[in-house]
Amino acid sequence: MTSDASEQEASVRDLRSALDRLKNHPGQLHTTDHPIDPMGELAGVYKRVGAGGTVERPTQLGPAMMFENVKGYPGARIVVGLLASRERVGIMLESEPHKLTQRMAEAVRNPIEPVFVTPEAAPCQEVVHKATDDGFDIRTLLPAPTNTDEDAGPYFCEALVLGSDPETGHTDVTIHRLCVQGKDEISIFFAPGRHIDAFRQKAEAKGEALPVSVNIGIDPAVYIGAEFEAPTTPLGFDELTIGGALRGEGVELVDCLTVAQKSIARSEIVIEGEILPNVRVKEDQNTGTGHAMPEFPGCDGPANPALPLIKVKAVTTRTNPIVQTLVGPGEEHVSLAGIPTEAAIYKSCEDAFPGFVQQVYAHSAGGGKFLSIIQVKKNNAFEDGRARQAAILALGVYAELKHVVLVDEDVDPFDSDDVLWAMTNRFQADKDLVILPKIAGHVLDPSQTPQYNPELPAKGVTAKMVYDATKPYALRDTFRRAHFRDVDPTPWYPDYKE
Repeated sequence: MTSDASEQEASVRDLRSALDRLKNHPGQLHTTDHPIDPMGELAGVYKRVGAGGTVERPTQLGPAMMFENVKGYPGARIVVGLLASRERVGIMLESEPHKLTQRMAEAVRNPIEPVFVTPEAAPCQEVVHKATDDGFDIRTLLPAPTNTDEDAGPYFCEALVLGSDPETGHTDVTIHRLCVQGKDEISIFFAPGRHIDAFRQKAEAKGEALPVSVNIGIDPAVYIGAEFEAPTTPLGFDELTIGGALRGEGVELVDCLTVAQKSIARSEIVIEGEILPNVRVKEDQNTGTGHAMPEFPGCDGPANPALPLIKVKAVTTRTNPIVQTLVGPGEEHVSLAGIPTEAAIYKSCEDAFPGFVQQVYAHSAGGGKFLSIIQVKKNNAFEDGRARQAAILALGVYAELKHVVLVDEDVDPFDSDDVLWAMTNRFQADKDLVILPKIAGHVLDPSQTPQYNPELPAKGVTAKMVYDATKPYALRDTFRRAHFRDVDPTPWYPDYKE
């Protein structure tokens, strides 16, 4: 997106203004009032229309979809796939798609603190439902979808949980797996090392509940900014400041009505609650499916036998709220997790050896987490080794990363065919493959278990790989690609686009 175009459009401050912007870009948003069932049917539709990512084929990249007639929920709407396209993310963040990595890295370097507003200035509190009200039931208030017929239950798949350290007051925001378990109960899954889980453990050690807000339907910049992880955003770093930096103004927060916590003031929906101490529930206690929901690697994760429980105290919404959701393994997860991953790796490499790493792409095949393509530009033979150093640095910066592919500046990291060409023509397995065994990875990869490999000490431990598909500097002329004349084809083909 050009700067001229962005100046002509209204600023994005929340989900609704983001949707308004997309309406000005043909093919980016499709609205339908055909009735849709949130239980399996909605995900089944979008799986074909626009999910992409690691979703079971057939799938494709398509527009975001707004469903305005949700069966059983008059007045509620569901939007899916808002971030399921790098081009669409670029439109909403005023950036060329291939420059999002650098834009995100710059936001980390220049954080802007949140600001606080009064309830009167908080659209998220236009409508209030308290758990003490007669007939309160989150299951009938909000359409939490299921992705498949084997899901453990309905999930809020794109909900930003905000919690605070009970000792220091530091605030953190993260997207977690939230399964609706009852009229005022939601289970929450924490992958190892999540900061809000550390807060929960501190509170639980004192026998105290941890107050949280669950924020649904927010500015895409806030969603993406929240997905950075340590060491890029260590314990004590408020990721809301990244969303603020992307917009040039602080994210607006407001006091919750029923718990001692803040919420994002321009959310479509806020669920206020407390994570109860010493209470655990079986994730599929209501269905017995044995499955949780489809996760980003593309498989159905097993239902967890014992998860912490959020006791809901209130639900506040905008008038006619929009539930924002995603198809678990789709391209939207790649944008949410992958673009911050790219920025974290790029920033660290640029800090260590400026100008060497040209681009980083968190590939869709890894769900934005497991596979990164790193493009480097070598200037001498010493930098044959620097390329592999960049890969090692990437694995250290992003602990869940599993595979790194190194390519030269003449290979497009966003073009899988081009990357595979480099992997085929600039690689010998006995010379260019680096294997690092028994390193911490991610528990949602089904191969990272002792059942798959008895030599692994625990679930979530893995072998990692660096695939050096760069040409040796001394043999650079041997590996030179055929070069064609640079001709503008538009006189012959007027529909040509870069």
